Amino acid sequence: MRDFWATCLNWFEQELPTQQFNTWIKGLRLEVSGAESKKFHLIAPNRFILQWVRERYLAQIEALGNEFFSYPISVELSVEDVIPSITEQTKPEIGEKAVPPSQEFGKKDKFIENNYSKTHLNQDFTFETLVTGRANDLARAAAHQVAMNPGTSYNPLFIYGGVGLGKTHLVHAIGNAIYASNPALEIRYVHAEDYFSDMVRAFQQNSRDSFKQYYRSLDLLLIDDIQFFNRKDRTQEEFFYAFNALIEAKKQIIITSDTYPKDVQGLEERLISRFDWGLTVTIDPPELEMRIAILKKKAAVENINISDDVCFLIAKNLRSNVRELEGALNRVIAYAGFHGKEITLEVAKDALRDIINSTNRQISLDQIQKIVSDFYKIKVTELHSKKRTRAIARPRQIAMWLARELTAHSLPEIGDFFGGRDHTTVIHACRTISESKLNNQEINNHLQVLLQTLKT
Repeated sequence: MRDFWATCLNWFEQELPTQQFNTWIKGLRLEVSGAESKKFHLIAPNRFILQWVRERYLAQIEALGNEFFSYPISVELSVEDVIPSITEQTKPEIGEKAVPPSQEFGKKDKFIENNYSKTHLNQDFTFETLVTGRANDLARAAAHQVAMNPGTSYNPLFIYGGVGLGKTHLVHAIGNAIYASNPALEIRYVHAEDYFSDMVRAFQQNSRDSFKQYYRSLDLLLIDDIQFFNRKDRTQEEFFYAFNALIEAKKQIIITSDTYPKDVQGLEERLISRFDWGLTVTIDPPELEMRIAILKKKAAVENINISDDVCFLIAKNLRSNVRELEGALNRVIAYAGFHGKEITLEVAKDALRDIINSTNRQISLDQIQKIVSDFYKIKVTELHSKKRTRAIARPRQIAMWLARELTAHSLPEIGDFFGGRDHTTVIHACRTISESKLNNQEINNHLQVLLQTLKT
């Protein structure tokens, strides 16, 4: 029996990163009742590890057992009966009184569970549950590098992209990976609005120093939707000093926004300049293949059988973000359930009839190119050409900007449609036009006319 557990340990040691193996698997202890027992008992050092192993590794342990013994086995998990008390005190939440460890915790696992709850991380958002494609591969690679080397690689890491593209999932994945490596670290995920609320509460309760100390002593700060700092001057000031303190201490900061840092409205220039110290990456709307993969993974999680035709139908008609994709899938599942039908292509079409009709009325890239070329009295083929004269380059940039604003196509898809250009060219074009329309009245007027023409 011990040979079996040794085989399991060897398998996990080869398959998992060293940090994960040491954190989740190495500390498990095997107990067997009888030489021929088909039931094994694994003892976890605490309830948090028990829950993690049960959700992510138990099925694999049982599968390895089935292969090893050539008959089905079952594995039970429980927590070590005797666990020494701790003397370390956790940091109180902002505005809360610190509670002595003897009053709040009696066992080490209580400390670990409480420490994880203070992170405000979602344990379901991991790198393993993230669907990766061309739209987010760079962001994922950067995030993984940060998770492996917090405070030393890409600090700060700034992730931007539209609503529902997976920024929050990626941020939580980083936090969970770092926590798995070292549960003792002080980690906090916070939405920008919650950071503002914490600061207001600290001022109201005359606990400003506690607020400062808390955020400046974190090992990892994950702050979501920084654009909500818009026009909140005092909040930006406090965050500026917290940012400097963490960077100087080589603590990791990760920030998300719905737009490129320099395009965030109402954000102080000194903060924007700080964001440039690290790495800025974008997440684009998912391409077709990635959208299909997302749907399949979602269906698998829900234990729903769904055909490739249904996945293609949904993916073809919903292109903007992951949330809409998952919402459409849920709609199909609910519709089929209410009517007592299997999920077929026809059922999916009925469930999504209004969405499909709306998609069919959407603005196309062809339309954009034709209207822009007519407006500037150039040929559509010139938008695809390699010409860089101002008479061609500026209309091409405007057309790319309109494509980004009015369609759900990803940056690579837009680039391909404009003569096989790289997505970075599209980013540059969009950024150029966004800046120009603020300072150039003529371009702004042209954009208004083109927008009105396309929407009528």
